[in-house]
Amino acid sequence: MKITFFSTQPYDKQFFTHCNEAYGFELEFFETHLGPHIVNAINQTDVVCVFVNDKVNAEVIQLLAGKGVKIIALRCAGFNNVDLQAAKQYGIHVCRVPAYSPEAVAEHAVAMILTLNRKTHKAYNRVREQNFSLNGLLGFDLHGKTAGVIGTGNIGKSFCKIMLGFGCKVLAFDLVADKELEGMGVHFLPLIDILQQADIISLHCPLNEQTHHLVNNATIAMMKKGVMLINTSRGGLIDTPAVIEALKSKHIAYLGIDVYEQEEKLFFRDLSSNIIEDDMIQRLMSFPNVLVTAHQAFFTAEALTQIAHTTLSNIQQLATQKNIDNKAAMLA
Repeated sequence: MKITFFSTQPYDKQFFTHCNEAYGFELEFFETHLGPHIVNAINQTDVVCVFVNDKVNAEVIQLLAGKGVKIIALRCAGFNNVDLQAAKQYGIHVCRVPAYSPEAVAEHAVAMILTLNRKTHKAYNRVREQNFSLNGLLGFDLHGKTAGVIGTGNIGKSFCKIMLGFGCKVLAFDLVADKELEGMGVHFLPLIDILQQADIISLHCPLNEQTHHLVNNATIAMMKKGVMLINTSRGGLIDTPAVIEALKSKHIAYLGIDVYEQEEKLFFRDLSSNIIEDDMIQRLMSFPNVLVTAHQAFFTAEALTQIAHTTLSNIQQLATQKNIDNKAAMLA
């Protein structure tokens, strides 16, 4: 069985090639993203493996079906970039990796909080230039602060536990309250209450029609003045122009984003010699209280190993039994 990968980086090849020793698939790697422009390059492929910024819409799925593709395997948890209805129409199975070291993303969110708060990135650069002044590096104690967590799936749950360890009061919003977290002291409240009470808000919910631009002018107005906002989930959760205005008015005092709504044109590439035409990302990066990382939160050895194993296991199960033991991994 042949698997064709899109949007691949050197680390994708490294981890999937190593993991494939236990499976024996034929692997083909393309650096480009999946789209109509590259479908003709697919030759006798049973499976395409895609990532967060590949656009697997109805047009692409129709072309894949014409090429004989039977499985679309996402090597990520989110699937908002795949037209599942079109996949069902053309009889193509779709699977994903619903959980891969949720601690990796949760820990990165906490790292962003600590960096924005204690300004360790600025201190590092100062000391390297023999500037040992503390002026401008003032932070605050996390202990005793209120952290609001939007979404308590595997990643949000891990984040809650870490923030409890810091001595924070943790408030959470989800469609169903997690009994284990409640037993640990997490308080589940309506979204509006969390927006009004939290000193730090961290987004860990999926992107869908209900959550698109969850952070907008109206919800920002409900937040505390001086709030810290962290997004390691999906860029589309945030209305970027609204956040820029809130940064300018100092309503949002700190912003940490590992995802960005238009990231497919930027992230996972070296653009250091290019002129970036995206004015919004340039504006965001101009603020001294904004920290941007390029979809790095998942990037640990443990997570990449789990992603490779789960993806190849999903494909093997679909090829042999037309189903997957882990129902959360099966989308279509």
